Amino acid sequence: MSTVLFIDSVHSVLAEDLTQAGYHCVLNEQDTAEELSHNFQNIVGLVVRSRWVLNPDIIDLFKNLKWIARSGSGLENIDLEHCKKNNIAVFSSPEGNADAVGDHVLAMTLAMTRKIVEADASVKSNLWLREQHRGIEIKGKTFAIIGLGHMGQSVAERLAGFGCKIIAHDIALEISPMANVKLVSLDEIFAQADFVSIHLPLAPINKHYANQRFFDSFEKPIFFINTARGQHCVTADLLEAIRQGKVRVASLDVLEFESAQLKVEQEKNPIYQALLSNPKVLLTPHIAGWTVESYYKLSKVLSDKILRQFPQP
Repeated sequence: MSTVLFIDSVHSVLAEDLTQAGYHCVLNEQDTAEELSHNFQNIVGLVVRSRWVLNPDIIDLFKNLKWIARSGSGLENIDLEHCKKNNIAVFSSPEGNADAVGDHVLAMTLAMTRKIVEADASVKSNLWLREQHRGIEIKGKTFAIIGLGHMGQSVAERLAGFGCKIIAHDIALEISPMANVKLVSLDEIFAQADFVSIHLPLAPINKHYANQRFFDSFEKPIFFINTARGQHCVTADLLEAIRQGKVRVASLDVLEFESAQLKVEQEKNPIYQALLSNPKVLLTPHIAGWTVESYYKLSKVLSDKILRQFPQP
């Protein structure tokens, strides 16, 4: 029987849909690729998140592989060229958590501009400091989106009612897909932006995209948001930009040195320590796309895509 191997847990709807279509679904989150390829001879599909880096050596272990499904948007852990060369289809589901990311970016924007986290802590410390927590309004400001794919468009949709000017930079687009968003050059982003939100895939061309030169290029102090990948931003350069007043506040849902061992990172990494202690940095633990609804949609989008191309085992 044609087997689909789940090496990371995802919503059960994906396995349910594939099983109904005639596939045999197996969840295994502990064995190695070598062990799994030996134990299951007819694996036609792999469902992954981020536990494995699917390089050519790993991919070639699965001789009957027809497709790989990545729950989420990032494909940096899959060798796409090798898959293309070997006629292995690759599916992802950025549509599944785009709404969640859009909501989170808007929440971060409001938290920064209205000083919500600081105000809450102040009141809970028995203080009533109104002037110290005077915020600013989004209306009339310029919000720049770098990367106008599913995530960037979701952010733009939510900003539509706030009365701000929305501009975007995306090297893959020649025409804006949204009537309320103007595509501009990066130089125009530097000249106009009050807010900057990063929504890029992680690739060699944009690793460390937000670096010293990037932050130095803005004509006005900005609010900076990153919910894409931690390695888009050079943390030390961001902290220096905050110190110099070039970044007013930063909201990060992803970290350059992100790992499951953040306590260890904190103890050995002074940059991480500085990030945690900076009052002008708002942090969340990679949850922008992490909602009850997105958990289901990420898998449902994948099942629809897979079964459209491979309706039967």
